Amino acid sequence: MTFFSIFFFFFVIQSNIYAQEGAKKELGLDEAVNLALAHNLNLKKSDIDIAASGYSEKNIWMELFPTINATLRTGISSPLFSGNGFELNDKTITNRAGLSINLGLNAGLPFLINNIRLAHQANLLKYEDARRQVSIQITKRFFSLLAEKNNLLLLEEVLNLAQRQFERNEVAFRNGLVRELNVIQSRLSVENARYNLSAANTAYINNMGDFFAALGISSDDHISLLGEVKIIKINADADALISGNLPGRPDIASAKREIERLENARKQSFFQSRAPSLSLSMDWGMSKFNPFTDSFSASANLSIPIDPWIPGTSREQTVRKADDAIEKAKLDLSITEDSAKTQIRSLCSQLANSWTSIEIARLGLEAAQISYQLTEQGFRSGTVESLVLEDARNNLASARQRLLQTELSYFNMILDLSTAINMDWKNLIETFGVPSEKE
Repeated sequence: MTFFSIFFFFFVIQSNIYAQEGAKKELGLDEAVNLALAHNLNLKKSDIDIAASGYSEKNIWMELFPTINATLRTGISSPLFSGNGFELNDKTITNRAGLSINLGLNAGLPFLINNIRLAHQANLLKYEDARRQVSIQITKRFFSLLAEKNNLLLLEEVLNLAQRQFERNEVAFRNGLVRELNVIQSRLSVENARYNLSAANTAYINNMGDFFAALGISSDDHISLLGEVKIIKINADADALISGNLPGRPDIASAKREIERLENARKQSFFQSRAPSLSLSMDWGMSKFNPFTDSFSASANLSIPIDPWIPGTSREQTVRKADDAIEKAKLDLSITEDSAKTQIRSLCSQLANSWTSIEIARLGLEAAQISYQLTEQGFRSGTVESLVLEDARNNLASARQRLLQTELSYFNMILDLSTAINMDWKNLIETFGVPSEKE
């Protein structure tokens, strides 16, 4: 291989590396959500809680494990007085080792075990709800950035139109066809359009930086978002959604589990304070490490509480407070269900109204496009002033922006409704989406 061929080989490789480094990477919604879930610090904290409660649930029967203590004692003893008076010469050194086992049995123990299971299930439910919330927030920001990107394209098109109009006015002014005021006004339009584009681009870059930070990636990686906002009409009946999906909401499921936990805690408190308890203990010890001097003892104690049955005592009040906590939890569940029903009905109503807004915005865009085309023709023929043309161009840009914002707002309502009924937003669209007539 010649020197030239070797040089060419390395040049091609280096060029491919630079091309790959300079090329933009495309980031889809699913990948963005996965990155956000993996990077979210609150979810990592929840992982620790789940691991801890899962370990307790795995070793749940260890609640019955007895208490075991080992003792080792050494000492010295001597009488203070003897027949010859006060002396400490007759010393005795004692060594003793012992092992004690205590097992306490109480009727409230099964309810304690059930609450350990419920605690782990509650942590799992909170974790899944937190993941869903992160996913929804990232989805909203993802499509919001796509809308901002489309808005930048619109503003760039407005700038190009203003620039072309300015160039035409300059030519017409040199030929004596328009006044100098028209040139100045068209130049002002160019500067305004350039400023609007620059401000929107700065906001877009900052928002992209915040978004990438939430994903745990650098904003200098030349990443572009891949996707588009597709809007489809949602026709969902609020009452049907409430009856079919309300019990699956995380907040309602958590409220029900809290009631169950409080009921177990009340039963545990009742039986621990009022039911008899049995305590078994064994003790084995040896002195001077001589097997002939070993000692062994065992005992069984049955304790019957009296004061919890007396009204007004502290343990009797504890049971009453547990009953009050259950009643409050049931009221909280009713409040949560009423709030959820109101939210679902409100979102369904807003979706219906917002779709009407989308249709109006689409008609407004169509009218603005026709108006701009006619105004531009009139300006070229000399029957329309430049300010009128600028107003028509701004109205066209505003109509496009209004449609973008209306569609984005509608899509965010779909995401909110999917959260309210605990359903994936893609499944919501597939289930309740109404295909357009064009499809």
